[in-house]
Amino acid sequence: MARRVFFSFHYQNDIFRVNVIRNSHIVDGTAAAGFQDASLWEATKLKGDAAIKALIDKGIENTSVTVVLIGEKTANRKYVKYEIEQSIARGNGLLGIYIHNIKDINGKTSFIPGRVPDALRNAGAVVYNWDKDRFGLWVEDAYHRTLRKKSGWW
Repeated sequence: MARRVFFSFHYQNDIFRVNVIRNSHIVDGTAAAGFQDASLWEATKLKGDAAIKALIDKGIENTSVTVVLIGEKTANRKYVKYEIEQSIARGNGLLGIYIHNIKDINGKTSFIPGRVPDALRNAGAVVYNWDKDRFGLWVEDAYHRTLRKKSGWW
């Protein structure tokens, strides 16, 4: 079954790699939350912290799984931390995907994956290296792991 997914990532640093994921046809338009247009993101930043958090909250609405796309500097981003915290509060399934093995705008990959954000690690999320063919299975697993935790079956 298709899940509505929120994508959390370091926008300025990783947008090219993230667009590779977005354009890999693994998600349909309404199933991909967290992919705000750059102009919307920039305009919201000018309005301050509360406006950014409101934009994030709106993006997470009606999602069931949050995927944190982990690049070199993702772990240090305050809004990534906020997105993870809000996702936990909503009861979303969580998973992390290392994106260092996806080529950047210069056609290069990184040998070193980024650090897993503390909030994601503390939530017990599973983290994988990007693999288009397995992504849907991982999303479904994250969703069911959360259901099992909620039910106390875990």
